[in-house]
Amino acid sequence: MFSLNGSSFTMILRAFFFRQNNSVSGVSRCLTQSPKRMLVPMVVVASVSSNVKPGDRNVSILMENTLKEMKEDAPFIEKDSKSAVSGGVGDVYGEDSATEDQTITPWTHSVASGYSLLRDPNYNKGLAFSEKERDSHYLRGLLPPVVVDQELQVEKLMNNLRQYDVPLQRYIAMMDLQERNERLFYKLLMENVEELLPVVYTPTVGEACQKYGSIFRRPQGLFISLKEKGKILEVLKNWPEKKIQVIVVTDGERILGLGDLGCQGMGIPVGKLSLYTALGGVRPSACLPITIDVGTNNEKLLKDEFYIGLKQRRARGQEYAELLDEFMSAVKQNYGEKVLIQFEDFGNHNAFDLLAKYGTNHLVFNDDIQGTASVVLAGLMSALNLVGGTLAENTFLFLGAGEAGTGIAELIALEMSKQTGAPPEETRKKIWMVDSKGLIVRSRMASLQHFKRPWAHNHEPVKELVNAVKSIKPTVLIGSSGAGKTFTKEVVQAMATFNEKPIIFALSNPTSQSECTAEEAYTWSEGRAIFASGSPFAPVEYKGKVFVSGQANNAYIFPGLGLGLIISGAIRVHDDMLLAASEALAAEVSQENFEKGLIYPPFSNIRKISAHIAAKVAAKAYELGLATRLPQPENLVAYAESCMYSPSYRSYR
Repeated sequence: MFSLNGSSFTMILRAFFFRQNNSVSGVSRCLTQSPKRMLVPMVVVASVSSNVKPGDRNVSILMENTLKEMKEDAPFIEKDSKSAVSGGVGDVYGEDSATEDQTITPWTHSVASGYSLLRDPNYNKGLAFSEKERDSHYLRGLLPPVVVDQELQVEKLMNNLRQYDVPLQRYIAMMDLQERNERLFYKLLMENVEELLPVVYTPTVGEACQKYGSIFRRPQGLFISLKEKGKILEVLKNWPEKKIQVIVVTDGERILGLGDLGCQGMGIPVGKLSLYTALGGVRPSACLPITIDVGTNNEKLLKDEFYIGLKQRRARGQEYAELLDEFMSAVKQNYGEKVLIQFEDFGNHNAFDLLAKYGTNHLVFNDDIQGTASVVLAGLMSALNLVGGTLAENTFLFLGAGEAGTGIAELIALEMSKQTGAPPEETRKKIWMVDSKGLIVRSRMASLQHFKRPWAHNHEPVKELVNAVKSIKPTVLIGSSGAGKTFTKEVVQAMATFNEKPIIFALSNPTSQSECTAEEAYTWSEGRAIFASGSPFAPVEYKGKVFVSGQANNAYIFPGLGLGLIISGAIRVHDDMLLAASEALAAEVSQENFEKGLIYPPFSNIRKISAHIAAKVAAKAYELGLATRLPQPENLVAYAESCMYSPSYRSYR
């Protein structure tokens, strides 16, 4: 195995990757269709100086132990590592291999030192390394002597986080944890999801994006700019993980309700993918956040010396289209046809066009258009249990006719069409919209953007929202304008005059951009409103009664939707899958929740909720003939749950 040659000798050891004990490694595990673990040999070449004394037994002991392990592990080596999964279509791009469980080892550089192990967030356990692991992996002296379990680590970190008064400080602390101990990050988030969700995502992520240049420490995804045009495939290959199942991509033009943040919008893909793992069970290594930097029109950022993106005005037209086209082609070529690409926070003029252009030949999903629509529709379905009647018996008025507003409206129209049998062209007449120029009516048709035209109905022009409310007399008022304080006292009181229980959704994020607060909605409606918002609000006490508002958070939908697409091997996203997700979410609201005035289930049950949504989405994919992982499992809920990533520590031999 080794030879001496002059001043040095070379030792070649075959070191096997570690077996995992009692662990679930994520979505990929249950898709391999094989109970065996694939143990792949790794060759480690270690150069040792001739100054090693003859009495030094480290090398010989290590080699003896390694050879012994090789002998013990030999029966577990699978000769054929090819995936046993095959879909209903040819695996043209080899993407089925993306569903194989990933073998792991912290010895990626050296078998002689554990220091790099402590710096690897994928495998670091901190003080939770056992005594045996500290001996086996050369960690003695690199850690304090105490050994603690993961539960105590979680308790300690929550105590530390609660010491911070500023939400952004908590966000930075959470990102630091993710970069040094990935499993502990997800364990902490999953066990304290209701408390930490507003920290890692809205509303705190909005402030984090605004200050991203100042708090930036290390990259957490891929940055693809105009400089990489013609080389995007090479850039994708630079990412260390090769088996990607979900990509969240933004160009930073419309971050939440904050506008153009350019390259600093990376906080959104990073946050979304953290939720794909924590809430939906997609393994972290299968997630890739990407920011496409085509410049920014934000003058403040262009003048900011700490801005991390291209300091130029946004590219438009053909230059932009060519870059996106190259990106989409490179993703399919590198990761296969079944990688889910989620568009996030693109400007209205690009968001609709990209979804229409790539929706027919890629597995794409726009969370602002489709995810928001699905979660709002679920809330409306739940609200009907409190107000009675059917969806089609209601009249809807939207403030905001952009991606979110028109996306929600279209899904509501489709659901009413499904329930009544009437064509969508007819059900759309129950839905009205107000944009920056007033009520959208047919007399404005010539000047309307294409995505607003289906919502232009016969009516005299109305400029102000309050007058539109008084004229249309909606039963449901939905805000998706990104403009705060627009549901004024007069507007809410008008809704309450002709509705016993007015349904009011103030969806704009972050909290500062919400159309009204929970307290305003309940107070101005005299405690009769059924209220939901995009960002969370604290419970409100009004005349001795405590009201707990719902949060129409997309995080209810997209993790489960993504999981369902992955476990079914779906090749396209269909509107019926979104309807199925809405119905599944609405079904999770219990009678106890309704008695408290809630129209969404508590986030404490989100993993169970995501599994049920995934099962319904997967079932719809099979029904529509869009699934490629055959045969269909008998119990899709149990199957989805078994596929979910677990953040519990693994034992390293």
